[in-house]
Amino acid sequence: MNSKKIIMTLAAMLLTTGAWAALKPKTIYVYGFAASFNDSTVYFTDIQQVDSAYIDSKTKFLYSRENYSYQLRDYLDNIGFKNATCTTSFATTKKEAEKKYLALRKRYLGGGNYNIHYLKESEFRFQPISGDIEIIK
Repeated sequence: MNSKKIIMTLAAMLLTTGAWAALKPKTIYVYGFAASFNDSTVYFTDIQQVDSAYIDSKTKFLYSRENYSYQLRDYLDNIGFKNATCTTSFATTKKEAEKKYLALRKRYLGGGNYNIHYLKESEFRFQPISGDIEIIK
């Protein structure tokens, strides 16, 4: 019985180690977008450089991306923009991030009557999410 527990513990440790090995810290360029289904107001953050963000080396997906969106949602909630739907987009180069940013912004500038607000980095700043724990909200 004791050896069975040891084997299970070792197997769990190996699986955990393998999962974390896929996360690589990297500098990324990130921006946020927020909209409300209640009105035509939208928010864009500046493109920001975030050091030590974690990217899954296999999927190339930003680790804990939802928590970056929660940071923006919480900020907007605190300034009175309640129930915002927030998304976070990122790229590994500033040029690639700018291309995505401009494409999204073009959609809102050209189509419809949107009340567009821009959040400067001095107003809102994304904080890196640690790769060793996952925040659940």
